[in-house]
Amino acid sequence: MGIRIDILKKVALSERGDYHHLRPLSVFIDSRKHTPNGLFIPIVGERFDGHDFLEEAIKNGAVCALWQKDRPVPAQLAHDFPLFFVADTTRALQQIASERRREVDPTVVAVTGSNGKTTTKDMIASVLATSFKTQKNVGNLNNHIGLPLTLCALNDDCEVMVVEMGMNHFGEIQVLSTIAEPDIAIITNIGESHIEFLGSREGIAKAKLEITEGLKDDGWLIVDGDEALLRDVTLKQKDARVSRCGFGARNDWVISDVQVNENGTAFKINGEALHIPIMGRHNVKNAAYAFVVARRLGMAQEAIRTALTKLKITGMRLEADRGPAGTLLINDAYNASPTSMKAALETLSALTRYKRKVAVLGDMYELGHEEKVMHEQVADHITDHITHLVTIGNKGEWIAEAARQKSLATDIRSFKTKEEALPYLQALATSDTVMLFKASRRAELETLVASLKGGNGS
Repeated sequence: MGIRIDILKKVALSERGDYHHLRPLSVFIDSRKHTPNGLFIPIVGERFDGHDFLEEAIKNGAVCALWQKDRPVPAQLAHDFPLFFVADTTRALQQIASERRREVDPTVVAVTGSNGKTTTKDMIASVLATSFKTQKNVGNLNNHIGLPLTLCALNDDCEVMVVEMGMNHFGEIQVLSTIAEPDIAIITNIGESHIEFLGSREGIAKAKLEITEGLKDDGWLIVDGDEALLRDVTLKQKDARVSRCGFGARNDWVISDVQVNENGTAFKINGEALHIPIMGRHNVKNAAYAFVVARRLGMAQEAIRTALTKLKITGMRLEADRGPAGTLLINDAYNASPTSMKAALETLSALTRYKRKVAVLGDMYELGHEEKVMHEQVADHITDHITHLVTIGNKGEWIAEAARQKSLATDIRSFKTKEEALPYLQALATSDTVMLFKASRRAELETLVASLKGGNGS
């Protein structure tokens, strides 16, 4: 089932055409996407207007469309083609999503944070899917358009929906939370991402806490209890509660005994031994959020433990692969901030069986006027355990310069481009070598991984 006509009539100011025969609809906004029995919603963007592409949308399956009332209806459009007139198509999409969320009424788990949102979302969905009919938002569908599209695609029998909420500015998470009305909300951490727009870590925390705006009155907020900006948070909802996860003894869910190797990470939560097939001390905290959510929803501990051993997450998050001569390649190139870069370096240092440990680090973006200092501070986490540091790009060179000031035994090289770095990395490849690749999304360091594996990227 999809979006019913009565929902459209509830949202629309008026209608035209013959719509009474329409069955529940699949929502789409990309006119190029083949969508049988589709409801086309023409989004108005800064550089495009979806209203200009209605004819293409009809060819690709649209049987009706929303239409912004201030836009002229195309003269060539068949008079009986159904249009639902609204004041703003983006806002109408969000209203339709809210109605669909309430109609299906799954338990909604919402995740935000400076780092680890997608990994935490994937872990939660992976664990819950073993006991519930579970859906999640795919890829980067986590903004004011992507999240509503995710909710519009809810299956009738969905029991749990896990959604990721992204943002750049104040007010954006509040909009998403109000649309999704989460039963459980999670703030993974407070880092430095988007500090350029939010001014400070305190500003970032304030923006992330907007996730509680739509939280159900009896909902749960789960936070990083090791973060001073979150550990004392209170909620305005009458019966809502806060759970704190972390390494500190004052947390409700205490993580301990972490051991990392190339096959994954072992750890304990409140004394219970667990294992995930994913590297990284920071990923243990992400797994802890999944553990707590599953417990909150009534899953048995043994079922949770088994589900954690079979986790599947989105690619390019500490994704392990093999390169030339058996080199271990760790692709963590999806994105980067100072916090996530330091965590990745800790993971690299923890892989004790490799003699040669190579950190390949690139530029980080959206760090504001402190970006140089933040790059330089990454060097504080380059230790003698890391035998080679390779930086790529102008901002990445700040990391190298700061590392050189530390008089480390580490071999430090800087390259302007990935193409220049590739021959050097190929020369380092041996069975005793592990290479970590980490930078902001724009740097696309995964192409280096592909080149080392023998792919076409470079």
